Amino acid sequence: MTDDSGGTPPNDAPSRRSERRRDAAPTPLSDSAFPGFDATVVPPKPELPPEATPGMSTGEHNAIREQWRAKRGEFENHVSHAKDQLDQANERIKERTGRDLIVAILIGLAAGAVLLGSLLFIKWLFVPIVLAIALLSIYELGLALRGAGRRIDIIPQLVAGTPLVLAGYFAEPWLCWVALFASVSFVIVWRLVAQMMVQDGRTYGAVLGDVVVSGFVQVYVPFLASIALILLSQEGGQWWVLSFIAIAVAADTGAYASGLAFGRHPMAPRISPKKTWEGFGGAVLAATGVGVLLALYLLEMPWWAGAILGAAVLLSATLGDLAESMLKRDLGIKDMSSWLPGHGGLLDRLDSILPSTIPALTLYFLLSPWATL
Repeated sequence: MTDDSGGTPPNDAPSRRSERRRDAAPTPLSDSAFPGFDATVVPPKPELPPEATPGMSTGEHNAIREQWRAKRGEFENHVSHAKDQLDQANERIKERTGRDLIVAILIGLAAGAVLLGSLLFIKWLFVPIVLAIALLSIYELGLALRGAGRRIDIIPQLVAGTPLVLAGYFAEPWLCWVALFASVSFVIVWRLVAQMMVQDGRTYGAVLGDVVVSGFVQVYVPFLASIALILLSQEGGQWWVLSFIAIAVAADTGAYASGLAFGRHPMAPRISPKKTWEGFGGAVLAATGVGVLLALYLLEMPWWAGAILGAAVLLSATLGDLAESMLKRDLGIKDMSSWLPGHGGLLDRLDSILPSTIPALTLYFLLSPWATL
């Protein structure tokens, strides 16, 4: 429909303007964010790299991929098979010895790293470690004795044992004997007074046994720990402490490995049925060999001095191990506690180390003059 002048209707004007805009050349974009941006100068999109390496077809790539998958599956199978064999061996050892070998090794390595680090770098750091071990051992032994019906005052034992341990490093050696007398007297008097206050009809023999055991705790744990600190306080004493501990551990490890592999003849079946003469032979070889090596390369002494040190520590370690086995048999327990998985309790690992402090300190004064300058 047109108007009277023959022109185009007013409604067609906007459509003609939009057609002219579409026919016109594109104008550069310009706004406040992109001033003067021209879409015509944008470079073309680069071509994507080919999926296959030149010279190799898709089938060859698939074949290589399948080979890698097969190799990976084979490796995983080998790892799984080795893990199964290790688990089975660990279970057989656990059935025979009652110990989880893998956990025991990991805990032993961690404890050894702590002790070794303190002795090698700052030897006085060994003092709080020994104090903590001694106090935990007193607590552990006290709980074991209580479980067997003994009256043990644990808090007084800890109070008396602390200065006795520290006297080994911070006091003169003769004062350790004074501290031992004071600590034993303290726990005995405390036990007698506590028994008189309770008046529960406990027999004279039972009370006497409690008194003797209370004094024994102070001698067995804090006093022997203070002997180790006396040795530590001497010139070069940290190397002697490291040596006697290493020899005791080597003897224990040698006895364990040799007894596990060749053990046939029990050494003391009524005390410890699992200890064998074959295991003792392995302990002799391990302790003597480690003693000689430490004497030559660490203590700077003749080889025969290392052999004497190894033999002395071996003897004390074996006797200490048997003594603790007798104590546990008397208490009717297998381990002192279960604090250390794979090992038992602290005293189950210290039974050979604590008694070895005495020959180690004695041989320090006897053999030190033979050290090479």
